[in-house]
Amino acid sequence: QVQLVESGGGSVQAGGSLRLSCATSGYTSAPPCMGWFRQAPGKEREAVATYFTAVDRTYYTGSVKGRFTFSRDNAGNTFFLQMNSLQLEDTAMYYCAAVPVGSWCAALSSHNFVYWGQGTQVTVSS
Repeated sequence: QVQLVESGGGSVQAGGSLRLSCATSGYTSAPPCMGWFRQAPGKEREAVATYFTAVDRTYYTGSVKGRFTFSRDNAGNTFFLQMNSLQLEDTAMYYCAAVPVGSWCAALSSHNFVYWGQGTQVTVSS
């Protein structure tokens, strides 16, 4: 049974940094896609970053490009979202997610992301 457990959210002033972690378990091999999503109050969930394992490439939504960075540990069991230069607009509940082995995904889409973390709150204040 695949599980994703997030950690690392919190409150930070604008311009600060946070690092989110997502520990995975239950995978027999690396999932083809991993991603970070967020949902702000009153807004739809949006994809923040999508990582394609086979090509080791990450796609970012425009508003976070150059500020957020996706990474994985060497074992591939944990992935991260380093968030720098945080802005008020980054305030949201952040979720990590992954697709099943053998599945596929599209950049910055939640399609096929069936495994989700519990969410972690990120609050940016002025």
